[in-house]
Amino acid sequence: MTAAGRRPVVGIIGNMNMINNEYPVHAGGTMNSEAVAKVAGCLPLIIPSNPAFVAVEELLELCDGFLLTGGRPNVHPSEYGEEETPAHGSFDRCRDAVTLPLVRECVARGQPFLGICRGFQEVNVALGGTLHPEIRDLPGRMNHRMPPDGTIEEKFALRHPVRFTPGGVFHRLMGAEEVMTNTLHGQGIARPGQGIVIDGVAPDGTPEAIYVKDAPGFTLSVQWHPEWNAASDPVSRPLFTAFGRAVAEFAQARRAGPAAVARRA
Repeated sequence: MTAAGRRPVVGIIGNMNMINNEYPVHAGGTMNSEAVAKVAGCLPLIIPSNPAFVAVEELLELCDGFLLTGGRPNVHPSEYGEEETPAHGSFDRCRDAVTLPLVRECVARGQPFLGICRGFQEVNVALGGTLHPEIRDLPGRMNHRMPPDGTIEEKFALRHPVRFTPGGVFHRLMGAEEVMTNTLHGQGIARPGQGIVIDGVAPDGTPEAIYVKDAPGFTLSVQWHPEWNAASDPVSRPLFTAFGRAVAEFAQARRAGPAAVARRA
């Protein structure tokens, strides 16, 4: 709770979807809202990720932190200077137009965000990095994509370890150098963006955990999906708990005035 007696607000980046292949909606997975509300202790607010409806400046004032969710469409390769190919998949240019400048502003202001899967990739691209269009096509890499069949429990099941930098940010947060995670992504980091620290990797060398070096706020992002089973998973819970604590501290400092925010940074 903030000093005003209400939960800090986390803007959950919504994804464009179609109901019955005809009714367009901006949606967010229930597991994202549950993780924000029950583990991070914040008020979840789904954001329509379209610059026709929202401005980055408005979002920064309305929300105390942001959850950059996963999503089926990929960041358009033109955002990192490459040509579109069939391997790049589908896109959501409206979401690109909201999240990429939002990430840059959050880094500059010290406003917390947690990046998940596509959100992890957005953080890298926003800071000048590039992506591989299809990880499984690279020599020596495993298939990181979601299994095509099975129950949702089977699709989100733990599938490979992630090893953190000894003594690094994620190692300290998790209390372990290696953890097990799920994996449901096709793309991944090729060249890290400016200030991006790769703090955890899969056994095949694929970057799985990053943060922004010397950023004044919480910038942790992961390639897996910690929102699944967040309340009881030993890897997900500390991540969302730390995120919620950072959002609450930012909210309290902001309500105390600009001087408090400056001291915090």
